[in-house]
Amino acid sequence: MKAMILAAGRGERMRPLTDQTPKPLLSVGGKPLIVWHLERLAKAGFKEVVINHAHLGAQIEQALGDGKSWDLKIQYSPEKIALETAGGIANALPLLGSVPFLVVNGDTFIEIDFVSLKLPPNHLAHLVLVDNPAQHPQGDFAIEDGLLKNDGVAKLTFSGVGIYHPDLFASLVPGKPAKLAPLLRQAIANNLASAQHYQGVWHDIGTPERLYSLDAELKVKTL
Repeated sequence: MKAMILAAGRGERMRPLTDQTPKPLLSVGGKPLIVWHLERLAKAGFKEVVINHAHLGAQIEQALGDGKSWDLKIQYSPEKIALETAGGIANALPLLGSVPFLVVNGDTFIEIDFVSLKLPPNHLAHLVLVDNPAQHPQGDFAIEDGLLKNDGVAKLTFSGVGIYHPDLFASLVPGKPAKLAPLLRQAIANNLASAQHYQGVWHDIGTPERLYSLDAELKVKTL
């Protein structure tokens, strides 16, 4: 299975930090956010990673190169304008192939074991959901008998980690911006989306304050 790291966002809420540095290259615990993902993907046995980028994307390519430092092969999917989540994935499909692939948001920190994630047969999407953080108390989706649902007694937050079948994006035009949510809603309606509840370490690095907090936490762990 290949993996894709989404790294094309502008990071408006992270300004001024992202005025000169793309968000995935912001450092926590002594290394860029995206490097934590690369290390965990390599540890899980992944060999090929696709990274999309837009804002200051050349810096990402310069920093990560071809991936040999992590025993990975990295390919890049540049975007002239940010294509949003589904649009970015659809644009990268020629690099991802015709079988299911893992996608990870580049601006998150998660300690999940990537090798444990599977897409059930005949499904189009499998999402990793987490407990709702303080900044997103309403959640996104629910889980019912392993299936992803729009609503439920206890809605959880989408972690930014998922496995997708390329067919989920078949209706999209490459190079055009598109959101992921409508595609997931359609898959849910057809009972073609599953989910799991991950209760380990996860952080959404959406503000400088959250970045600094995680940085301090990781530095304490390494003392």
